[in-house]
Amino acid sequence: MRFVVKRLLLFAAALFGVSVLVFAALRILPGDVAVVMAGTNATASRVAALRAEFGLDRPYVVQYLDWAGGLLHGDLGMSALTGRPVATQVGTRAAVTFPLIILGLVIALAIGLPLGCAAVITRSPRLRGFFHVLAIAGGAVPALWSGLLLLLLFGRGIGVLGVLPSQGFPTDGWSAPGRAFASLILPALATGIVAAAGIMRYTRAALEDIAADGGPVDMAMACGMTRTQALLGVGLRLAAPQLVSVAGLTFASMITGVMVVENLFALPGLGALLVGDVGNRDLVAVQSELFLLAAFFLTLGLAVDLAHRALDPRLADDKEDR
Repeated sequence: MRFVVKRLLLFAAALFGVSVLVFAALRILPGDVAVVMAGTNATASRVAALRAEFGLDRPYVVQYLDWAGGLLHGDLGMSALTGRPVATQVGTRAAVTFPLIILGLVIALAIGLPLGCAAVITRSPRLRGFFHVLAIAGGAVPALWSGLLLLLLFGRGIGVLGVLPSQGFPTDGWSAPGRAFASLILPALATGIVAAAGIMRYTRAALEDIAADGGPVDMAMACGMTRTQALLGVGLRLAAPQLVSVAGLTFASMITGVMVVENLFALPGLGALLVGDVGNRDLVAVQSELFLLAAFFLTLGLAVDLAHRALDPRLADDKEDR
């Protein structure tokens, strides 16, 4: 319980620090946000009215407190460009981005874990060399390039086979789950294949360290297990804390990685929303979107930390336990 409380306090302190950093970073950008929103031909009275409407004429401390108070109540503010609540816009775009990331992570785990285990189990030097080259080559391929190859192979209208949608997302969203899922398959493969190479390397390294240690694997083999059974039944379980951390870091890195893939496949996700709002200097929307992304990274790190501790209590810091 002390461990959980300390992590939650650190999490709250990190959220506060991120909110201050995001707010300050956007305020020091060059240019007047009110002038950008009003347009080049706007009068001075119009600019002043916009500045008052969005609270840009108040002291920075008051602006921050108002924004932070809204965050605590789930109010992310109103977009200066669309006039819609930022929470609504983020929720609509997140319904595309997060299913894409989850599907990509599932693909990465489905490919990376078996190949990583196979690289350790096999006794053939040629197969070991093949798996080694495969892991290096897979990690070196950019997601944009793999996405282009998948489009040329499977994209409907432009690919050789043309069996999957190549652009866009259904206008009615997930109310048409079949079409929505089909539109995410190619971008999820583009990100998942690249991420699988990293998971494969970490899985192989973790199992090789456990096998080299000799104790748990040799003891399992002495109890009647084969080497393969010992590595998969005992070694993989001992490597689980490390693999959970790798999966969490992979999930976090895919949040930024899918932004490029979303543009390639013309998906209306969070990446396109953030890039558009930054280009249009929609200050209220950008600061809330950046804070939500940072908060998600911190939440994911907290979840991985707690899961790591639950899977292997031996990893507890002696100073914390005392």
